[in-house]
Amino acid sequence: MSSRPARAALIVVGVILVVTGLVWIGQGLNLIPGSFMTGNRTWFAIGLVAGVVGIVLIAAGVRRGRGPGGGA
Repeated sequence: MSSRPARAALIVVGVILVVTGLVWIGQGLNLIPGSFMTGNRTWFAIGLVAGVVGIVLIAAGVRRGRGPGGGA
């Protein structure tokens, strides 16, 4: 998966996961009201996992474009 579209897809999906994870964290910590998720610590944990996975995907997408034979 070293093609430019594949790297871009990893980065886009990673960014979406990070943003979604931040919203879920905010709702789980009761910082963003108005949802069934508000104040539920389970959504904090789910958001944390989603954010970490998003960061890993972004890093993978960026790293695939560098290094020997990767071309950037």
